[in-house]
Amino acid sequence: MKDYVPKFVTVAVISLVFSAFSAPFASAQQQKELSPEEQEKQLVEYIQKRIEKMEVSLKLEDWQVFYLDSIFNHDYYAMTAEVESLKQSKVSNSDIYLATQDKWSEKIDSALRKVFTDVQWEKYMKSGARREASDRQKRREKAAKAAQELKEGGN
Repeated sequence: MKDYVPKFVTVAVISLVFSAFSAPFASAQQQKELSPEEQEKQLVEYIQKRIEKMEVSLKLEDWQVFYLDSIFNHDYYAMTAEVESLKQSKVSNSDIYLATQDKWSEKIDSALRKVFTDVQWEKYMKSGARREASDRQKRREKAAKAAQELKEGGN
């Protein structure tokens, strides 16, 4: 059960962060939009909690914690900016938001792989990252198949 906590927390918090930017999907009555300051505070807290959990569960060294902080701060803020741009453009296709999240999750995993030892990486993957990566791969394959069918149907 302990191995499932990091994934659950990660998914729950990312969902919270993403819900702050998914106003196009909810009516004003269903979702109260957070102020930019509240969004910023939520993101900072999420990053800090995620690093703290990884530091303990993966027994990270100080230099690794430093890199995780840099990776998460850069990539989560970049993802947030990209999602905000989609929101401002009034994009309503949830697949586009999910593809954006997947893209940044892949970048984060790629960067983490360079920081972790083989043992830490395997433990990280077992904590739920392997399943998330598999889910992202399945979504990519489904999207590629749909694009191919559209291309073949258009000719």
